[in-house]
Amino acid sequence: MRLYNLLAQLRINPGEIGYNSAVTSGDDGLERILNLVYMWAGIIAVLIIIIAGILFVTSRGDAAQIKRSKDAIRAAVIGLIVVLVAFVITRFIIGGVQG
Repeated sequence: MRLYNLLAQLRINPGEIGYNSAVTSGDDGLERILNLVYMWAGIIAVLIIIIAGILFVTSRGDAAQIKRSKDAIRAAVIGLIVVLVAFVITRFIIGGVQG
């Protein structure tokens, strides 16, 4: 809770940085595009995890197939984490600019 209060105090005031125009509800095009990109990236990462899991289960002890499946799962999880962090950062920035 203390971190949230600290982050709330760090909000950007548009007047302090020389941006005099008010942010209107029509300026959310970038936010919509980013949300769409994050959604599709998350869907793709989850699908890769599912497909790699199926390949892992059906590998029948083939060491190369097991390694390939584990690598795909690891890469998809890392990608999902990166997407989530990017989402949080952009929500913080967009929320700070809008006031």
